Formats: sequence, structure tokens, C-alpha cells
Amino acid sequence: MTDATTPDQVLQYLVDVDYPAGKEVLVAAAERAGAPDAVVRSLRAIPPVEYRNRAEVVRSVPVDPGAGRSASRAAEQASTHAPAGVAEHMREPR
Repeated sequence: MTDATTPDQVLQYLVDVDYPAGKEVLVAAAERAGAPDAVVRSLRAIPPVEYRNRAEVVRSVPVDPGAGRSASRAAEQASTHAPAGVAEHMREPR
């Protein structure tokens, strides 16, 4: 399982990304920006699809449910772990 991160931690290392961007582009951008291992691992855990914007990335990255999010928001993210329109069989196994 990946270490928990917050959405702000993830986005802080993706400011130079041009969207749409795939998983590998996001991981490489975070590594170039000096992201901590927990952020890079979280990005490696996302489905291998094209992300249209930062909001789609945040919805897909596993984040710490206690980091300023309500239990309902954590449950919502868990049920929508990938961007809309991504078929179940196209997602990486958890």
C-alpha cells in the first residue's frame, strides 16, 4: 500500500505539467520537482490513463483520509478512484 499524502502535497510537485498528461509524465514531473518518495509512490498507484487536468489527478491519487477531508469525502474518493469514463478493466489493480 502507498503512503498517504494530501492533495496539496501531490499538486505542489505537478505545477509544471501540461495537460492532458499520462501517468508516466506525472511521475517523471514529480521526480524532477524533487517530490518525496510518498508523493511519487502515490502517483505510481494511479490508473494508467490520460488526465485532463489537476482535478482528475487528485481524484485518482490515494490520499490521507484524515488530512483535512471528511469521512464522506474520503468515501467519495474511494468510490471514484479513477477519472470518469475509465472502464473497470482498464484500471490497475489495487
